[in-house]
Amino acid sequence: MLLRCLLDAAERIPGKAAARDGVREVTYAQLVTLSRVMARLVTRESRCEGVGIMLPASVAALGTILGTLWAGRIAIPLNFLLPARELAAVLADAGIDLVIATRHFKDQLATLPVKAVYLEDLPLKRAYLVERLRSAPPIPDVSPHDTAAIIYTSGSTGQPKGVCLTHNNLLTNCQGAIEHFQMTPEHHILGIIPPFHVFGLTCTTLLPVVLHATVTFLPRFSPQAIHKSIRDSDISIIMAVASMYGAIARLKQVEPADFKRLVLTVSGGEPLPRRTYDDFLAKTGISLLEGYGLTETSPVVSSNQPWANKIGTVGRPIRDCELLVRDEAGRSLPVGQEGELWVRGPMIMKGYFNRPEETAAVIDKDGWFRTGDIVRLDEEGFIKITGRAKEMMIVGGENVFPREVESVLEQHPAVFEVGVIGRLDHSRGEVVVAFVALKDGAQATADELREFSRQRLAGYKTPRELYILESLPHGPTGKILKRELKARLGG
Repeated sequence: MLLRCLLDAAERIPGKAAARDGVREVTYAQLVTLSRVMARLVTRESRCEGVGIMLPASVAALGTILGTLWAGRIAIPLNFLLPARELAAVLADAGIDLVIATRHFKDQLATLPVKAVYLEDLPLKRAYLVERLRSAPPIPDVSPHDTAAIIYTSGSTGQPKGVCLTHNNLLTNCQGAIEHFQMTPEHHILGIIPPFHVFGLTCTTLLPVVLHATVTFLPRFSPQAIHKSIRDSDISIIMAVASMYGAIARLKQVEPADFKRLVLTVSGGEPLPRRTYDDFLAKTGISLLEGYGLTETSPVVSSNQPWANKIGTVGRPIRDCELLVRDEAGRSLPVGQEGELWVRGPMIMKGYFNRPEETAAVIDKDGWFRTGDIVRLDEEGFIKITGRAKEMMIVGGENVFPREVESVLEQHPAVFEVGVIGRLDHSRGEVVVAFVALKDGAQATADELREFSRQRLAGYKTPRELYILESLPHGPTGKILKRELKARLGG
């Protein structure tokens, strides 16, 4: 299904630029050839259903993902921000035998039990020229409900959990977003979110192909590089996380005239602080459009639009997305009442990979998915998120679960107990804050405990702030009262 969009574009507009980055540019006809080369590579090097892809946002990542689908396999973009231990857990869960990567990640992959193929070591130019003389490999006969990609997200216990997204999930979510924002093939999209994040996979990697538009990738986030790309090219659409917009707004050389070609600036992946909205508007003259989604929803559920932007909400749902607000007993609540958001539609994941019980816990018999987010719907259909039923934090667009951080700190010999919460942060969306009580007679400093965490966790999961208390607050059942910890932070 997704490949048909690529082939249709190559037939209609073969010479149009499909994608570019700092290394190369490919037309739609060339993207087809590149995808065929990668399909043959996958077929030759892997015997497993899933293929690991460890590449930043780039032409190579797009061609590798499409090539993996062309080979009839499942694309599994890997989070290269994770330490080797967490990557090993993902590889073991996915059961893959091949990772396609760039040599930048060689040290991370060297210790892992998987075959790594590095793009720099491949004769890609020769393979590309030869491929142009060969007959195209057959397009696989896939069902709309076959899994196209698996995106891994940490579970509440810190264990990796694969979200299975089908061809239909991804295609209809792209189409729904295109319609919601009234995008056209003439739009030029900036791709700055890596494909291991579902926001990047769907909205800035696959969506441009479905739209038959052009995407410019920036493999590494840099507010200066983003500013230069927008100022010096015809980029008209940005979809990024809030902290990226905050970084752009802090640049001294930014002028509103630099952003005059932009028609759409969508913020997703983490909450949009009002300060970031105001700063970006003041610096660029552009209003950010906050949206909402989850990995399990492919991801787009809703977003504000240029002609319907209600600040403080995440907008209205995209096409074919049904919403319900339910109380703790599962009863539907009327407009204006606060409850948990449930979603139904073609964007809902197939399920968690090899986890039927966990899938059944979040998708009911009628196909409704429980998001874990607490919301209110207003009379115009706008969604306001008021809290999270789950404790997950979003740091720079990445999911962090308190229990994972707590379990690491609890391994320190001086630590008695730990409570971890999130604090709203202007630049990162949220940051991790840990409160620690030490064992009787034990000694440790906050810096020592943060360093202990840093050696065992990804950088974005390491507590930004750590406080040592004589004791942590407890409720009647012995549970740590995190609301009292939040009160210590003034929130």
